[in-house]
Amino acid sequence: MKAIEAGLCSIWLSGLLLIALSLYATQCLPSFKDHFVKPELGSKTLGDSLNPSISIFSAPRRFVGNIGVRQSLAIRSWLALSPQITVILFSQDPSIVSSASSFSSRVYIDSDIDFTFLGTPYFHSMMARSQSFASDIFAFVDPETILLPDFISTLNYAYKLDRDWLLVVSSRNISYIPFYFNESKSYLSMEDKQFTRIQKELLNEHWQWSYCGGKELIAWNSWDSPLHGGVLPPFLYGRGIHNNWVINEAMASEFRFVFDASWTISSLYLQDLEQPSSGRNEYSNSSVNGTRSWEYFGNHHLGSIYGSSFHPQAKNLTLMKLLKCNGHYILINTTENTLNQFVFGRKKKPTTCDHNFRSLEKLQNCSVTNGISYSETLELPFSLELLLPLVADKNKTIVLAIAGYSYKDMLMSWVCRLRRLQISNYLVCALDSDTYKFSVLQGLPVYRDPLPPTNISFNDCHFGTECFQRVTKVKSRMVLRILKLGYNVLLSDVDVYWFMNPLPFIYTFGSGVLVAQSDEYKKTGPINLPRRLNSGFYFARSDESTIAAMEKVVKHATTSEQSEQPSFYDTLCGEGGINRVGSNKCLEPETNLTIHFLDRNLFPNGAYQGLWNKKNVKSACRKKGCFVLHNNWISGRLKKLERQMFSGLWDYDMSTRMCNHNLQGKVW
Repeated sequence: MKAIEAGLCSIWLSGLLLIALSLYATQCLPSFKDHFVKPELGSKTLGDSLNPSISIFSAPRRFVGNIGVRQSLAIRSWLALSPQITVILFSQDPSIVSSASSFSSRVYIDSDIDFTFLGTPYFHSMMARSQSFASDIFAFVDPETILLPDFISTLNYAYKLDRDWLLVVSSRNISYIPFYFNESKSYLSMEDKQFTRIQKELLNEHWQWSYCGGKELIAWNSWDSPLHGGVLPPFLYGRGIHNNWVINEAMASEFRFVFDASWTISSLYLQDLEQPSSGRNEYSNSSVNGTRSWEYFGNHHLGSIYGSSFHPQAKNLTLMKLLKCNGHYILINTTENTLNQFVFGRKKKPTTCDHNFRSLEKLQNCSVTNGISYSETLELPFSLELLLPLVADKNKTIVLAIAGYSYKDMLMSWVCRLRRLQISNYLVCALDSDTYKFSVLQGLPVYRDPLPPTNISFNDCHFGTECFQRVTKVKSRMVLRILKLGYNVLLSDVDVYWFMNPLPFIYTFGSGVLVAQSDEYKKTGPINLPRRLNSGFYFARSDESTIAAMEKVVKHATTSEQSEQPSFYDTLCGEGGINRVGSNKCLEPETNLTIHFLDRNLFPNGAYQGLWNKKNVKSACRKKGCFVLHNNWISGRLKKLERQMFSGLWDYDMSTRMCNHNLQGKVW
């Protein structure tokens, strides 16, 4: 009996111990809420409910003169607000890269986005890149905008809202900064009372507001809802319209609660005395610095043809206003003249406020058509003579591509690949106005052929067609023109995929030599056989013998009913190959120009060794040490596109009009 009682007692004690252990384990386990923390994508640590982490994105201009001083002051004001703030600057400029270390370890430079050939970043590429960062709140801020501590308090309030949100802030133009940084440059050197007084002064209504000028601040929380529906057009950052476009689309999509926090966030920028503000709409050709006006016009052009605000039936949407009244945040619907105050889910009507609600401007009244003359054309203010010194490398070499509209996507994949290889000395010759406009909006250095071929259909303009014959003759004519202007030319068709930069290797051939890809498909034997010179990839130096030989090629092509490729071979190597030297050269006797056919293992054509049929084309080519691979020896544009895309040798996203970037993993 005693044994049974002892056993029951032991079981009872064991049960108590298990219950105690269970309670202890429950306390040690993470809370249910912790399972919904988003995974970390970089080296950044997420904040908490009281101190959310904030990522500020911007794209400063060169750190020179007054511009550099204003931008430096703005960035320091951001960092001084909270240790939870990280600043990401999108730039390729050496002056910005070298200045980043002087700010803080919380400032990072990111160049893995799309830029124009003049270095202007693309807003849609910046927005896509921002998604790679781990943060509770994201903010896009103009590089000269100074922020005060109410930026943090307002975002902390917004962070507690129970739904996804997007806020916008219109900046104020001021003539001086009434505060400074201490020697450590870590915080604003100002007593709280003094700061409160000056802040009220800065928020006074007589300060000039900047509406629709591109300096708006936008911020949003990192929940799951997108900012808007549809695709963001390729706006240029800082050239107007893009912020307002996002706000209008976000309101129309209704994925997020959108409100104006201009009266609770002090967003300030110093007036540029050399270029005073032009008022409500800051776009005008006269107020934009010289050659940059096309960038503003391009943004307005995109804003007028994409998005809901363009359509006449678009809703007249009104932004709710966030104010602070009697120590509480309130939201106002100005159209209904009603006040809504939210305090932890409860509505409470305030008593008195000092603000004149009816004076609040409607941000959505900014029109993308204001100040635009549609008699203007979307055109770069550069002739060929002006473009060449802008894009040529130190050896005065140009990489030239010539394309029509049906090949625009292949052109962009080619450009994106060169950008990935950090090759910037490329130039595009557009065969038609549509290709030219497309290239301008994509930020390419482009010019139009002054004598474009006529009666051509670019949908059927592939090898062997009459259209192809006319188009190819443009190439040699354009190369000759550039050579006569004193620049070397590496002509590359846009269906040539570049694995490495071939120019250092090609330069080793010296003057008096034209190097070209061989189009021979046999694996063995001479590669300089008749009609095997590929005029889709060759390098010509700007020297007397090359120019004289190219003049002969162009003259021959104008009288030929075939494409320019036979004219190249028959002129330089002689009909039937009578000027051949060995198995890989020719010597043009009148000009004494040597034609060297490039090693096919390094510069394979589309039929050599069946490389395009390999399971892993990229790996097979890299094992051979290929510099490039030509996507020729295939008939039809669509088949060519399909082969290149499926092989993985494609670097452009047609749906977003962006180059493909690695947006995952560690980003700093």
